[in-house]
Amino acid sequence: MINKDAGKKWPWIISISIIIVIGFSVATIKVALNNPVEMSGYGMQNYHEYDKNVNEIMSAKIEFDKRYNITFLTPQISDKKSVLTYAIKDKSGNPIEDANVSVVLTRPDTTKFDITLSKPVSENGVYTFEAIDLSKPGRWDIMAKVTIGEYQRYYNLKADTRNPNTTEF
Repeated sequence: MINKDAGKKWPWIISISIIIVIGFSVATIKVALNNPVEMSGYGMQNYHEYDKNVNEIMSAKIEFDKRYNITFLTPQISDKKSVLTYAIKDKSGNPIEDANVSVVLTRPDTTKFDITLSKPVSENGVYTFEAIDLSKPGRWDIMAKVTIGEYQRYYNLKADTRNPNTTEF
């Protein structure tokens, strides 16, 4: 016996499949619009620029590290009244007073809460920024750009308000 209704089912199956695909496409677009991709600020610049200049940035870091040492002195960041402090010395241990230090604190997942710091107070090679309140507890990236004369270096740290360990990345 031949099933006479078999030829009538396939148009319904194809139509329902098309509607399901369109529904998933609309859902994907809606999720993408509600959760936009965040642009990376690694190296305190657009990632396209960073990628384009990565060899020069790495060479500059090597040249900087041959002449100077940077130490992050803040024992732990906290969400209230965090004070960021850096010590900059030459390889002989002499403090550097003429460095230009700028810092951006950012969340790893969004740039909405970025805090830009510049013009620290400098005393005996120790650069101290004003106390800041962080908008959220948790993980923060502390990205600093240090320039001394013709030498510059990006000094990027991962920190957490709940954990005293800070690591360079």
